[in-house]
Amino acid sequence: MEQALKAAISILFDGVAYAMLLFIISVGLSITMGLMGFANLAHGAFAMLGGYVLVTLMLQAGIPFLLALVLAALVVALVSIPFERFLYRRLYKAGELDQVLLSIGLVFMATAGITYFYGPSTVAIAVPAFLTGQIDLGFGTFPAYRTFTIAVGIVMIIALWYAFEKTLIGARIRAAVDNRRMAQSIGIDVDRLFVLTFSVGSGLAALGGGLAIEIIGMSPTFALTYLVFFLIVVAVGGLGSVRGAFVAALVLGIVDTAGKYLWPDGGAFFIYALTIAILLAKPEGLFGRA
Repeated sequence: MEQALKAAISILFDGVAYAMLLFIISVGLSITMGLMGFANLAHGAFAMLGGYVLVTLMLQAGIPFLLALVLAALVVALVSIPFERFLYRRLYKAGELDQVLLSIGLVFMATAGITYFYGPSTVAIAVPAFLTGQIDLGFGTFPAYRTFTIAVGIVMIIALWYAFEKTLIGARIRAAVDNRRMAQSIGIDVDRLFVLTFSVGSGLAALGGGLAIEIIGMSPTFALTYLVFFLIVVAVGGLGSVRGAFVAALVLGIVDTAGKYLWPDGGAFFIYALTIAILLAKPEGLFGRA
């Protein structure tokens, strides 16, 4: 009984750590898709870019992990602005097929570019000593890095909740997500909101990509391999909902981890089965607009 309880706690802990990665990367996609109505399949490419910028800053410039993680998020957030202004903006009124072709094309280009400059192998970094080994949380010992990832996820949840629920810019973004034309009619600069949310979403993706290196790995195929998981979080949670992205990531992360632990040969069967069941019951997602 004691061994079963320890195994359950371990699965739950690993599932929550994985869920935090999914949330940090996917929440920006949920908001930008809800606001812009753009099928951005290239979101994972920004997460991948964040991981490789982190590797470059640490290995080539000798910048410590925590500072490099923040800088990688900022760099990708800035790099994403020209993409929004000169590529995405041209297709806001286009059909979904055009948007999908553009964004998936960017994924293939990013994959080829990363492979050319960094090679096809998985990259690795040296995390600080305080993030290695185990940490005692009082009710058990757990990997320090995963504990750190969960802590970062919690901070992001609180920060995003405050930004969207308690600030003027958050109110404007929520208004634009709910009714873009009405928001424009009362003087809200929706185009500026597009740039802001796209860059912040891309920066969050990069942050998640940097954190992912030590948990799920980072290779040139990252954007394609995990694209479906990011889209599942957005679809299950509901477009434009921070709360929905968090709940969906938490549920799917734990279920996927538990499923792979209990039935390794089943792969991701449980996460897909749960996704189908939720979307059949609520096609708009758990917290999406009907």
